[in-house]
Amino acid sequence: MVRARRGLAATGALVVATGVLAACSAGASSSDTLTWYINPDAGGQAKVAENCSTDDYTIEVQVLPQNASEQRIQLSRRLAAEDPEIDIMSIDPPYTAEFANAGFLATIPDDLQSRLRQQSFKGAVDAATWDGKLVVAPFWSNTQVLWYRKSFVQKAGLDMTKPVTWDQIIDAAASNDGKVAVQANKYEGYAVWINALISGAGGAIATNTDRGVDLTLEVDSPAGEAAAQIVEKLARSSAAPADLSVSNEGTAGATFGGPQGAFMVNWTYIWTNYDAIQPEVKDDLGFTRYPQSKPGEEFRPPYGGIGVGVSEYSQHKDEAMQAIECITSPENQGVNAELTGNMPASSAGYQYPALAKIYPQPLLRLFQESLDAAAPRTVTPYWSDISGALQSSWHPPDSVDQQTPPDSQQFIEDVLQGRRLL
Repeated sequence: MVRARRGLAATGALVVATGVLAACSAGASSSDTLTWYINPDAGGQAKVAENCSTDDYTIEVQVLPQNASEQRIQLSRRLAAEDPEIDIMSIDPPYTAEFANAGFLATIPDDLQSRLRQQSFKGAVDAATWDGKLVVAPFWSNTQVLWYRKSFVQKAGLDMTKPVTWDQIIDAAASNDGKVAVQANKYEGYAVWINALISGAGGAIATNTDRGVDLTLEVDSPAGEAAAQIVEKLARSSAAPADLSVSNEGTAGATFGGPQGAFMVNWTYIWTNYDAIQPEVKDDLGFTRYPQSKPGEEFRPPYGGIGVGVSEYSQHKDEAMQAIECITSPENQGVNAELTGNMPASSAGYQYPALAKIYPQPLLRLFQESLDAAAPRTVTPYWSDISGALQSSWHPPDSVDQQTPPDSQQFIEDVLQGRRLL
């Protein structure tokens, strides 16, 4: 959905400027091919692969399924079979710990770890770390903001220069024939929303993750109750879109662009989403911090992104490590952001000149502020089980009530302990 943009002439010299690629392994064959499995995008990773190919090896991309859970399944099955055809992988943050814990990721050299830590946002480093070590290279870091229609908030009389709560935007939309667009289908995006609501109320889905399946679940808590109240209120309000129970990023964007569009939480790509198809919506597009779960509590938007890892079973590990340093360089993070709307994992990446031509400076600042405040999903090898159980017990949204947090926590615990199946 993100329109690809022109103006990449400045990237031609990137490989020359990336010192690590000038010192490729002497043993690399001119016929070497590194295969990079990527998540679907608008061509950003393919362009970066072209930039980072050298005389000693070519980086070719293979596109993974659209759904993040299906990406995990495809990669984990092949890695479990020790498939040597995977060299480099784009990995969604919630699955990084799982892959690292299973031994699927090659160890990143200490000097490269140090450079990556220095250049990356703290949230990106945290999401890329397992057992105290950086196990993937942060490539892009995404977050959500609250998008709003300027004409609607003017009609509703809501002051968007101040922090707003979920209650406020739901009430404003319901009172003025508007809709609040979110992601509430039974998929990872719904778990992302629930996690942000709980984190925004001062809680967490789980802590003490070093205990494995015996981690401490905290869904049944005051923060979990606050999150359930928000989901229940929206789902039973006239502000809920008709497709709430099957809504995802794309359908939320369509609702927001429709005649009842009022508010939407969604990722950074939304700024360019309406350029070609609905310029009138783009002209009416406002942005501010993610809504507060409770008045006075720090806003905690979702954290998303991609880390790039090297397979433990690659036959070209040295070359692949050189390649991921080039792939995740600030300039290539900027190239990818220009083409896809998925923003850099480093402050230096935000200095890529083309981004200042696409995004207003207040929005670029908001993205970075939101990354600093973002709430990552629980870093644990068991996130896929937790997420699946969370989705099952909170879906559909109009079934959520105050009994949902305790029931959900019990179900998650039963799944982790092998007493019940998803």
